[in-house]
Amino acid sequence: MASTPEIFQQSFLVQQRHLDQQNHVNNVQYVQWVQDVAKAHWEARATKKQNEQYFWIVVKHEISYKQQAFLGDKILLQTYVGETSHVKSVRHVIIKNEETEKVLVEAKTTWALMDQVTKKPTKISEELKQVFTQ
Repeated sequence: MASTPEIFQQSFLVQQRHLDQQNHVNNVQYVQWVQDVAKAHWEARATKKQNEQYFWIVVKHEISYKQQAFLGDKILLQTYVGETSHVKSVRHVIIKNEETEKVLVEAKTTWALMDQVTKKPTKISEELKQVFTQ
């Protein structure tokens, strides 16, 4: 049975600290937002026990910068988990200007599930896969 990935969202205003010397959002900031929304999604959906047993690490980032964002822009982060294999999953993040709906960034990040005790990769169970589905 196929399951539908849950789309998790966050929004906020671009602040001065997000900008670079050209007065638009710094590319490094987008990478930080990709990581932050992934963490927020996990923390919002995982049980206390799952949070105590596991953590995620980034294996690979792929990011495409499409448009720029500026001070005061309202940003919408949308994320969902796509393909999942033995110990890895691929998370998709779309960052948009919330008012214009223009896509600013598209990212695909591969994450590995880690055991809190052994600090080694661990199998993603069916139960854990369900954390990110509707």
